[in-house]
Amino acid sequence: MLPFPSRPASFPDPVAAGPVIVGMSGGVDSAVSAWLMQRWGYSVQGLFMANWDDDDDAYCTVAGDYRDARRVCELLDVPLHRASFAAEYRQRVFDRFLAEYAAGRTPNPDVLCNREIKFGACLDYLQRLGSRWFATGHYARVVHEPGGSRLRKAADPGKDQSYFLHAIAAAALARALFPVGELRKEAVRQLAHAAGLPVFDKPDSTGICFIGERPFAQFLGRYLRDARGPIETDSGRVVGEHRGLPFYTLGQRSGLQLGGRAGAAQAPWYVADKDAARNALIVVQDPDHPRLLSTRFDVAQLQWLGDAPADGSALMVKTRYRQQDLPCRIGLTAPERCSVQLAAPARAVTPGQYAVFYAGEHCLGGGVIAARQGAPTTPEPAAMEYN
Repeated sequence: MLPFPSRPASFPDPVAAGPVIVGMSGGVDSAVSAWLMQRWGYSVQGLFMANWDDDDDAYCTVAGDYRDARRVCELLDVPLHRASFAAEYRQRVFDRFLAEYAAGRTPNPDVLCNREIKFGACLDYLQRLGSRWFATGHYARVVHEPGGSRLRKAADPGKDQSYFLHAIAAAALARALFPVGELRKEAVRQLAHAAGLPVFDKPDSTGICFIGERPFAQFLGRYLRDARGPIETDSGRVVGEHRGLPFYTLGQRSGLQLGGRAGAAQAPWYVADKDAARNALIVVQDPDHPRLLSTRFDVAQLQWLGDAPADGSALMVKTRYRQQDLPCRIGLTAPERCSVQLAAPARAVTPGQYAVFYAGEHCLGGGVIAARQGAPTTPEPAAMEYN
């Protein structure tokens, strides 16, 4: 029998906390979060957020997810609120997502969704429900102390989601609770099964929420026009034609349609760079080609969850999710900018993605990768081109 998890020491007193709203996604992590909070003595209410309107039923899972969330709340006998933040999502997340792709960068909308919606517009909505505390099924840990709240990695390193939470405001972090942050994923499913929660074996959702399981290029093509140009090797030889730079990302291997090129080795091709001035996509056949590797990059829109580290600090950094922490040293070049010097070359450091900094288990904050060594500085976001 799996031992029942103890309430984290820095969680608020259940009596003094008042009502706690649990974000119910319809999945197992939020279901167990609600069950744990209830078992720990909190007064729990659920909130289902509808953040995307889509008339394509083949890919939109909102209706099914809401049914699952409602089933869990009925079993736990807790009220379930439903709110739509679709307008805020389109303005604060999706429009920026499109603008970044149109400019040739590769954004991460999940980071923006957490900052602008789940721990932004949603927290404002909680005020109307009379709640200070917001619990979610994120795999991360937050330590609430008199001097402020600190974000830590989850106990399960394979599921840690602190990368996606690094950009929320410090005031929002002070209201956040992550009940499953101390647990491994397999333990969460075991608890769900033991509690009789109907979603105990529901598969995890994958990918970007508004795209679902549909092909990414197909979805992006609904909003951005094709702007065809040459695919070139690093020596300048044209080997094909691309449909538009926004449809490709650094390190990409599939979807290039370059098999069997005369004079080329029978080996995969990789996107190594984008030449926006010439609308050219640069490809190589060596996965460790120098044009794919970076030792230095610049970060903009920098935000720290607490005090900024000292200039020249030795930290760890992730330049994408599920990446091993990379040793680095930062140079603070402006209030919201820094340069990052890596201890060893890293592959496919991608403008538009986030660089997230750590000191041990503590997530310090991060920002958007603006430029990498050896690659042209990417332009500022361009106007979106719609069909």
